[in-house]
Parts: sequence; C-alpha cells; structure tokens
Amino acid sequence: MRTQAEKDIFVQLMDDHKGIIIKICRTYCHNANDREDLAQEILYQLWRSMDSFDNEQRFTTWMYRVALNVAISFYRKNKIKDDLIAMQHDPVDIADEPDSKEELESDIGQLQQFINELKELDRALMFLYLESKSYREIAEILGITETNVATRISRIKDKLKQKFSALKK
Repeated sequence: MRTQAEKDIFVQLMDDHKGIIIKICRTYCHNANDREDLAQEILYQLWRSMDSFDNEQRFTTWMYRVALNVAISFYRKNKIKDDLIAMQHDPVDIADEPDSKEELESDIGQLQQFINELKELDRALMFLYLESKSYREIAEILGITETNVATRISRIKDKLKQKFSALKK
C-alpha cells in the first residue's frame, strides 16, 4: 500500500501532465466512452508502474512511454470492433494552399484522418512529432533508435504527401 504522500505526488503529477493523456486518448479513440476507458486504463497503468520510474529519466518521457504502450494495446484490442463499423468518407478537394479558414480546417481534418489510418507505431511517431518532440525524445519514448525515428518520419511524410496528392486528382 502506498503512503498518502505518494498518492498526493501521483495526483499532482497527473494533474500537471493531464494534457499528455488527453492528447493520446484523442489520437487513439474516436468515441468519448472509449476515450474515458483508455484514460482510466492509462492512469491505472501509470499508478501500477510508478515504482519502475527511473528518476534519471524525465517524468514526461516515462509517462509518454507508458501511456502510448497502453493506448496501442487498447487500440489493438478494440480494432476488431472498429473494423466492423463502416467509415464514412466524403471526398475533399485540397488545393495547394488553403484559401480560407474552412479549407485549412478541412485540410487539418484530412491530415488527422490519414494519421489515424497509420499503423500503431507510425501513429505514435507522428503524434510525438506533431507534439514537437525531438528525434532523441521520440526514440527514448518509443524505445527505437534516432535513425529509425528519422527514417520512419520521412517515409510517413512522403506517404501523407502522396495521399494529399491523390485527393487533388
């Protein structure tokens, strides 16, 4: 059993960094109930894993690692259910540069959809990349090399550009 002081520290850390959990839940779950379930599972696993936190590491790096691993596992478990639900997709014409705020929002929505279609690890890479994490931080969080991070991100960017180009046709 943990002491009240340990519980208070955990609650404060979660309150300080709840944005990480919210962003990961939004990235891996489209439905509000699933997001709540995933957030609870992430919090539970963080609580269970607190003893494994290495004080020489940044807390947020450790938190990202645990949270993303939980999210990927959660996504895999629920993938079968999601595969049974047909996705609706309205074709969107994307110009070279958006002419309006609506067009920009549409482009961002399309980008998010393309990212959601990526494999779990690639989605985690892009999530961290869009969070402005350095390649070194991404490598630490995901447990892969910086070179692998750079290569994969470059390939993902190329794939996303191709998808946007295909929409223009």
